[in-house]
Amino acid sequence: MSDLAKNSDMPDIEDPWGKLSLPAEAMEMISGSRRTFASDVWFRFRRKVTSLLGMCLILVVTAFALIGPSFTDFSYEEQNLEYVSIPPLFRAVEYGGRFFYITANLKLIEVGGSGRLLGSVARVSADDAAKRSVFDGGGLTLTLDYSARPYTLLDDGGRRVESRRSIWNRTYLLGSDSLGRDIMTRLMYGARISLLVAFTAATANLLIGVFWGSVSAYCGGMTDAVMMRIVDIINTLPLTLYVILIMVFLDAGLASIVMALGTVYWVNMARVVRGEILSLKERDFVLASRTIGSPPSVILCRHLIPNAMGPILVTLTMLIPQAIFMEAFLSFIGLGIPAPLASLGTMCSDAIGMLRTSPYQLFEPAIAICALTFGFNFIGDGLRDALDPKLRK
Repeated sequence: MSDLAKNSDMPDIEDPWGKLSLPAEAMEMISGSRRTFASDVWFRFRRKVTSLLGMCLILVVTAFALIGPSFTDFSYEEQNLEYVSIPPLFRAVEYGGRFFYITANLKLIEVGGSGRLLGSVARVSADDAAKRSVFDGGGLTLTLDYSARPYTLLDDGGRRVESRRSIWNRTYLLGSDSLGRDIMTRLMYGARISLLVAFTAATANLLIGVFWGSVSAYCGGMTDAVMMRIVDIINTLPLTLYVILIMVFLDAGLASIVMALGTVYWVNMARVVRGEILSLKERDFVLASRTIGSPPSVILCRHLIPNAMGPILVTLTMLIPQAIFMEAFLSFIGLGIPAPLASLGTMCSDAIGMLRTSPYQLFEPAIAICALTFGFNFIGDGLRDALDPKLRK
């Protein structure tokens, strides 16, 4: 053992199996790098896969809504009745080296090999009794037989053209709606409205809800009783009825929804903040601040509200999806964004009648609503775990 100790860098210890004696400074030294509170929250937040997924969803939808309209050739209100209800992926008939798509309203659209829509083919005649229509395809005579589904094209000899090919729609990447409008462009503007509603709800909750709840809890007594009774009165009035009352004085549209959410959507946040401030204002650090003569505004802004930011942020991220869904619901029932403005709710409402023939028109805005809702919920769930001191390791 002595030879091994002499040939190594190990210190010379009389009893190699005894208790190692260390200086007091070394015994109390904590190994590992120190992290600030913000870095510790980010460390625990990014360890949860769903939290990062939610953040990615919100970033993708935000970029899609804000930057996407700069790269599209259409506007949200531009109509083309030739290209009505054309899906993003369709089956085209190949005849004479050219491709044709048969629409649900018995029109014939010529499609390029790359998927670009080249225009509708002129109809020459129609025989309703035989359920056949003849089209002039610029050198090709095409007969459309719509006596049975699926609709088929007949060649010059009356034989069915069986050659079909699946083609992606390169003109309308996500398809067109019942009025020939680009669904992708309308989704971009609809997501903008949803993000605006989310920003309005967040601003109202932070500015009004946090202020109202913190002042009510800190003052206490009659002030607390009066302020919370006002919250109870506002909370008993349904938001839908409140929007209708606002629409009596204002025109139907985004302004009515924003005003309704901005004026009454902060009541839940006020209750959460009040509960947190009530539990914090009796702590020792608050009593010490009072002892040195700090005014109530300093105690609230520098001590109480910062210590309650964890529940505030979690509640905020949970209330934003409710606001987005409320705007979509109001637009769906006709109390929200008027035509021709694009909203995710109005797009779902317009697509209800086309559910059997063109289900993609309903699924695409519904997926956008789900992406926003799940994104904010995942972020709130991750913040709840990251800001919980009991889970800190």
